[in-house]
Amino acid sequence: MSENQNDVILKIDHVNRLYKDDDNIVEALSDINLEVRKGEFISIIGASGCGKTTLLRLIAGLDKPQSGELTLSGERITGADPKRGYVFQQGGLFNWLTVEQNIAAGLKARHVYKENKHRIPEYIRMVGLEGFEKAYPHQISGGMAQRVAIARALINDPEVLLLDEPMGALDNFTRAALQDKILEIRANTNATMILVTHDVDEALYLSDRIVIMTPRPGRISEIIDVNMEHPRQRNGHDFTKLRKHLLEKFHLASEQQDPEYNI
Repeated sequence: MSENQNDVILKIDHVNRLYKDDDNIVEALSDINLEVRKGEFISIIGASGCGKTTLLRLIAGLDKPQSGELTLSGERITGADPKRGYVFQQGGLFNWLTVEQNIAAGLKARHVYKENKHRIPEYIRMVGLEGFEKAYPHQISGGMAQRVAIARALINDPEVLLLDEPMGALDNFTRAALQDKILEIRANTNATMILVTHDVDEALYLSDRIVIMTPRPGRISEIIDVNMEHPRQRNGHDFTKLRKHLLEKFHLASEQQDPEYNI
């Protein structure tokens, strides 16, 4: 991964997010600073309530900070935009639409369906769903539904793909298969991806860098480089060593609270 600052696509500069609940003020994020390079895979981990999803929503433009600035390719993020594809934890598919219609939904919303509909089969192949074009969400598995959601986001050619625990509700085998599919898509598209996850192994398996956040108020405690070539062996020496190192750091970042992770 190039360290050239010209490769930086996303900048988060001194971002703070507060929420007011009656007379209480909750500090969700405090002084967040992060730069993400083009083609990089970043994972954000931390205990529940540390602001991981809040940060992802700010990047997506689905929420706004009290102070600080987020920019993508030099343009300030002020609202939602297909340039920032968002995949929700439960996929968020339209139950009344087929697989191919769900993938086409973003194209239709942007009024570019006619000139891009020929690309839909390409994205169905990319996520390995040939033969399920006419299936409805209730007719496919959870892992397949998440692949549809990823294809729906990618067909809009986003500059960054935001993944909000898309594998959190899946069984271990389906989860591992989807992780490999994400790596395959990334290799084929050079997409920039940011993943929120509770799973330390998942972060290690996928990421170039891992951002550790503290409990509320959410701050970035440390950013760890994952210097391992793909494909990665989950039980390999380097993987196991870095897992141990990361869990030690994660305990420190959580200030004696029990972290949430899966091994």
